[in-house]
Amino acid sequence: MADKDLYELLRVPRDADEAAIKKSFRKLARQLHPDVSDEPEAAARFREVTEAYEVLSNSETRALYDRYRHAGLRSGGFSPTNFETTGLSDLFSAFFGEDVFGGGSGRRRGADVGAEVEIELVEASRGIKVPVPFEVAVSCATCGGDGVEPGTVPIGCTRCNGTGQLQAVSRTVLGQFIRTQACPQCAGRGVIIEHPCKTCEGAGVTAETRELEVEIPAGIHDGQRIRISGEGHAGELGGRSGDVYVLVRVKPDSRFVREGNDIYTQVDLTIVEAALGKSLRVDTLEGPVDLDFAAGVQPGEVRVLRGKGMPVLQGFGRGDQRVLVNVSVPRRLSDEQRRLLQEFDAASDDDTYRHDEGFFDKLKSAFR
Repeated sequence: MADKDLYELLRVPRDADEAAIKKSFRKLARQLHPDVSDEPEAAARFREVTEAYEVLSNSETRALYDRYRHAGLRSGGFSPTNFETTGLSDLFSAFFGEDVFGGGSGRRRGADVGAEVEIELVEASRGIKVPVPFEVAVSCATCGGDGVEPGTVPIGCTRCNGTGQLQAVSRTVLGQFIRTQACPQCAGRGVIIEHPCKTCEGAGVTAETRELEVEIPAGIHDGQRIRISGEGHAGELGGRSGDVYVLVRVKPDSRFVREGNDIYTQVDLTIVEAALGKSLRVDTLEGPVDLDFAAGVQPGEVRVLRGKGMPVLQGFGRGDQRVLVNVSVPRRLSDEQRRLLQEFDAASDDDTYRHDEGFFDKLKSAFR
């Protein structure tokens, strides 16, 4: 899409609702599909509007795009479906579960299945394979998916002569138009089933519990989905199966806060440890590491551990881990502790609390 504005491609405003986005896409797809249009640029524009619709019709990818634009889609692992060789009727069936021309042989694409899995943040940083169970409609083992009781045969539909379609021709000032629709007598099957399969009651599908080993890629974000093609509900009368969409939930980790690919954590030092210096073991996603905090470390200072953050999803490199220093000030003092602090304060001078040269001081020195 060469980072083109997706809303402009679909010709909708940024606050367009789902219905407006769907309506605009239908109109543009009918105009630009290679099966319909002879324009030289139609195929390229068709791919662009299809990819735009895939993003904006999904609340998760739309939110990602609205916040981070195309960079967010790339880092979020979005990969557009290839519809280059798909007929216009199949395209609308894939998106909306319907045949826009109203016809077909009765073979309809199966519905998609939604599943959810929950993983730890550390597992999200490494990638993991997890079993995902879900209920799915599969082709009936008794009748092989045709809905006919074994040992019997369906009879051809006399109304559509076995085609499953009826055509109506109308003439207008623009020319002759042929409208195709599913035969109402056989529901587009082309045959009449007098003896439906007892197992599936003629539907051609039965319910089954399945479990898939799903590979969660390293760096995945909470709320992203993984699509597994062709593992969803079986289509009617042998139509192709739908897809499985696995929603990945990454559980919060009390040790870390994630922001993009960076990880934030905090260490707590007493005022004595901050003043004298301290060596601590700090948790990272790959295990604890030793960090030395020099004498005089200040509250709010940040130590950056390069490459200790989350890996870039479907990319290269890792984010950083940023360690925030928090200095704990005592709230309850004994008389002896108070006396010692007062003695320390009396023995202190301006040099005791002298700040190191800051950024602006360094900048002034550079100009001098």
